[in-house]
Amino acid sequence: MNVTEAVRAAVQAARVSAVLFEGAARGIIEVSGSDRVRWLDGMISGDVGKLEAADDGAGCYATLLTNRGAIVADLHVGRLGERFWLESTRSEIPRISTALDRFIIADDVNLVDRSEEFAVWGLEGPLAGQILSAAIGGGANLPPTDCWGEVNIAGADVVVGAFGWSGESAYQLWVAPGAKDVVAEALDAALGSPLIKGDDSALEVLRVEAGIPALGSELDEEVLPPEARLERAIATDKGCYVGQEIVARLRARGQVNHLLVGLKFEPDTNASVGVALSSGGKSTGEVTTLVESPDLGRIALGYVRRDHAEPGTVVDFEGGHGTVAALPFVVSTAESTES
Repeated sequence: MNVTEAVRAAVQAARVSAVLFEGAARGIIEVSGSDRVRWLDGMISGDVGKLEAADDGAGCYATLLTNRGAIVADLHVGRLGERFWLESTRSEIPRISTALDRFIIADDVNLVDRSEEFAVWGLEGPLAGQILSAAIGGGANLPPTDCWGEVNIAGADVVVGAFGWSGESAYQLWVAPGAKDVVAEALDAALGSPLIKGDDSALEVLRVEAGIPALGSELDEEVLPPEARLERAIATDKGCYVGQEIVARLRARGQVNHLLVGLKFEPDTNASVGVALSSGGKSTGEVTTLVESPDLGRIALGYVRRDHAEPGTVVDFEGGHGTVAALPFVVSTAESTES
């Protein structure tokens, strides 16, 4: 597992400047209809009522759960006028839509997959806000973290979501496919030089360094939100939603059996995704994502039993061993400056 120069350059730029990622892997479900607020509030763990009462563009991070409290999907939720956008992994959008649709009984609610209507750019890095502001011009205010906005860049209408996967300042930009290149050129001009373009491999390294779980890797219907450390996705002061009773019970108990952790491996070990882990001779968990970081070497995300989640704990697998590491592996530029 070698680090390519392209990945190395993108990861470095994301930590000191900004990188532009093509977000083809991301999708959107639009929720509309007169019952959209009440219905959606009963579906997801975010407080939709608060979003409706707040300013246009209000957003949150949330989960869609099974009735057993396990994760169907994680969602970035935004209110755009009289509609809500649910952003998630594009390949999972049909499955998520099906899971939601079966709860529409006599409700005036419409679900539309709008993924095909947009091209997506992800602008991530400590200078992302500065670059985006310059591209918009006119001193426009950018949406705060987890919130959304509608702006114009070089004559193109753009929907902006303030979130990402690098741990740094980040904005996702939805634009008509025909205006995709125009928007990218405007961002380059705002920086004063061409932005480095990052690929999925670079973003995956950044995601693991930031300790952010992903749907299909760390998040699925066998995982509970507290196990994935997704406390920020759970509104604790709202009414009932699917899976809420289990989540409340877990919160009252104060602990879960397994936890998401970082893992560090020696370069010459044959660790792989899915490999079973043990500690002290007891089975403990598995590796869910493994990457080669330009600065940190072979690192991973995975789950271990709560008793083995302390940083520094040695975990074994067939052919080698690794060490539990604190998350995130890399503190964001903003947080390191504040400290």
